[in-house]
Amino acid sequence: MQQGRARCQLAALLLGLMGLLTGGSEFQHHRYEDMVGALFAVHSECPYITRIYSIGRSVEGRHLYVLEFSDNPGIHEALEPEFKYVGNMHGNEVLGRELLIRFSQFLCEEYRAGNHRIMRLIHDTRIHILPSMNPDGYEVAARQGPEFNGYLVGRGNFREIDLNRNFPDLNALMYYYEKTKGRNHHLPLPDNWEQQVEPETLAIIKWMQNYNFVLSANLHGGAVVANYPFDKSRDPRIRGRTTYSATADDKIFRKLARTYSYAHGWMHKGWNCGDFFDEGITNGASWYSLSKGMQDFNYLYTNCFEITLELSCDKFPPAAALPREWLANREALVSYLEEVHHGIKGMVYDENNNPITNVEISVAGVNHDVTSGVDGDYFRLLLPGTYKVTASASGYIPSTSTVTVGPAEATQLNFYLKRAPKQQNLKGKLHKKNLSSPKAPLKLGPR
Repeated sequence: MQQGRARCQLAALLLGLMGLLTGGSEFQHHRYEDMVGALFAVHSECPYITRIYSIGRSVEGRHLYVLEFSDNPGIHEALEPEFKYVGNMHGNEVLGRELLIRFSQFLCEEYRAGNHRIMRLIHDTRIHILPSMNPDGYEVAARQGPEFNGYLVGRGNFREIDLNRNFPDLNALMYYYEKTKGRNHHLPLPDNWEQQVEPETLAIIKWMQNYNFVLSANLHGGAVVANYPFDKSRDPRIRGRTTYSATADDKIFRKLARTYSYAHGWMHKGWNCGDFFDEGITNGASWYSLSKGMQDFNYLYTNCFEITLELSCDKFPPAAALPREWLANREALVSYLEEVHHGIKGMVYDENNNPITNVEISVAGVNHDVTSGVDGDYFRLLLPGTYKVTASASGYIPSTSTVTVGPAEATQLNFYLKRAPKQQNLKGKLHKKNLSSPKAPLKLGPR
């Protein structure tokens, strides 16, 4: 009886997996309704590890749907990093959209099949997948089709705005602060910024504000290279020349870009689409300067490190090319995702073991800080080595520890901050004139 029941269960499992594999192997281009149907199909197959939610709507009212993978969908678990993939920012660059749909099917399939690597990723990471940031532009490009699609047809949103030139320009402020020793992270947004961006851009920024993302990649097309910040040159006077514009985390970004490039089928070979990029990677500004881009904004406004992946010479490859492209990117998509688990992470508590939010975590010698999230947890990507790390927050005494980071999983380093003693006036009561409010600091941000 038990053997017969086991055979029935095994047969049902095999049939289910065969159905998933068969459905997932049908490579095709997905119009908006097809894409939404594919995402909900994955959720139906893996309801306990997925969630679908919308971060907003496009100009034409299409939902920007995200498919989340987690062992506890909809919940941030302390010390579990948040990761995101974003595709189809340019509507006519469609490979990323199709790869992320297929990647979602793959994660579901492999989880159900008991793939320990994928199961561990889903148990230990909260993964957010946005296949299409620009569904309106895609529909314009799709009406042209792969055979007749122009280089710019459908690139922008419905209003023909390039979404990768639409984020608030924080680079200019950052480059000013580098000279004046100002803030090096979470830079303030300019006044009326919400009125200056498109609905799709606004939705992404609100998304970043609601989730403490640690690592991200933005999938594009038109070249084959892993591009890392900064995209914008530090010297705006340069015309016709390229200059390397490094972040404080340049070595980490190079490592992240190489992780994807070398796991890709041919990106690392360098010669692609008539261009050569050593190791298949490039600094954005070294390639060409780009202002108001999304990857620079991630780094300067949030805790998130993002790179831009250019994945195909043909922006709108025919459906027949999709299986080859999937095989070339499958391992790279997994390997890059695993990078979110490197460096250090930990909790920040007060004297009563209450978690503290918005604590600045600084690393000696690296001029870019990160902050703890609403649950008091923080994540800091670092290369292997020994570092001096300081946690500081208003009203608390800073705490510094030395930590050694290995090549494997993130090292956990917790901080316990004590309340700073209230300052006492040695001369007695202050004069009223000393109690007057200081002048408001001059706002130097872009307008």
